[in-house]
Amino acid sequence: MSGTSIALNNLRAVVILVVLAFHSVLAYLGSLPAEVLPFDGPPYRWRSSPIVDSDRWFGFDLFCAWQDVFLMSLFVLLSGLFVWPSLARKGTRGFLADRLLRLAVPYVLVVAFLMPIAHYPSYLQTAADPGVAAYWKHFRALPFWPNGPAWFLQVLVVAAVAAAALHQFARPLGDALARFSASVDTHPIRYFVVTLAVAIVAYMPLALVYGPWEWTQLGPFSVQLCRPLHYAFYYFVGMGIGTYGLERGLFAANGLLVRHWRSWFAGAVAGMVVWLAVTAQTFGRDGPVPLGLQLAGALAFVVACGVNCLFVIALCLRFGRRSVAVLDSLTDCAYGMYLIHYVFIVWLQYLMLAAPFPAIVKAAVVFTGTLLLSWSIVAAAIRRMPRVAYVIGADRRMPTAAIRVPAPPL
Repeated sequence: MSGTSIALNNLRAVVILVVLAFHSVLAYLGSLPAEVLPFDGPPYRWRSSPIVDSDRWFGFDLFCAWQDVFLMSLFVLLSGLFVWPSLARKGTRGFLADRLLRLAVPYVLVVAFLMPIAHYPSYLQTAADPGVAAYWKHFRALPFWPNGPAWFLQVLVVAAVAAAALHQFARPLGDALARFSASVDTHPIRYFVVTLAVAIVAYMPLALVYGPWEWTQLGPFSVQLCRPLHYAFYYFVGMGIGTYGLERGLFAANGLLVRHWRSWFAGAVAGMVVWLAVTAQTFGRDGPVPLGLQLAGALAFVVACGVNCLFVIALCLRFGRRSVAVLDSLTDCAYGMYLIHYVFIVWLQYLMLAAPFPAIVKAAVVFTGTLLLSWSIVAAAIRRMPRVAYVIGADRRMPTAAIRVPAPPL
């Protein structure tokens, strides 16, 4: 494996730790309401914070705000890296079959069987009858089927179907994306200006129409209304980078990200500060948010998201190019842990409600317990069930690149 491939595998390991940490602290946010969120009353805010603890720490709000700005977009970008080479290697039909097996099937199983178990504690917080039969009655009466963190798999399924359709009917698109990605070496300013412009067009109109926080859900399917095109943009960016080749362009060992990682760090911090400052002005208003403030918030989000994604990748490429046994194990288990961890998160948060500890200690206990339980279960499944290992991509190391295209002329 190349240094870049090792770095990206290590990034997968680090990201799953961040995901577990993000969900572990949701019960302890300072911004949560004082009272427990009702289970069967709109707007069903327990979907984002299933457990509400009386112990809080505002630092967790800042951490979660940072992750909300860029983490899922980074996931989408990483998911797109090997899409076009995989389509070229497997063909449209083989690619779709593989994606549906590894994304759609786990989604159905997790949502159907694990999410009812995971959300039982949410019901218990306000239940008059804590029995399983009563819970199931209330659960079935909801106007939707909670999907928890698995909602992200929907995004990847839709993106995979769209990529397969483009490969089937617009195959030159892959080379066009690769050529644009190659231009970062010769015309970096133009590359970033065009990329930023497309990102703004992809996010800002929907954010102005629906707002930055609004979700909608139909049955087991949910979507954050301002972000479908935003995620599509990051998926295509990842496709272009992967098609051009991971050892060249933006991800090169001595490319713009690695050489200027300190600058990307400064940009990431500045972007978050500006976004937080603008977003803070939109809360607590009696009337509608002025259009100028909405525009500023949307623009600040686009910039903060982009620079934080690039900083995290730059840090990974600069310092994570060596294989580490612990991270290798986490990489193999990362997808499986993502699928099952939420059950442990919510139940551990519920069990910690009466514990006489500060919020930081409770969150640490929840994170550690979830990490050990989910990691050990997935590792055992990998050893004993080869089919499970295949579905979750265990021990499937990232290739260096696939399709090589010439760089554009100067």
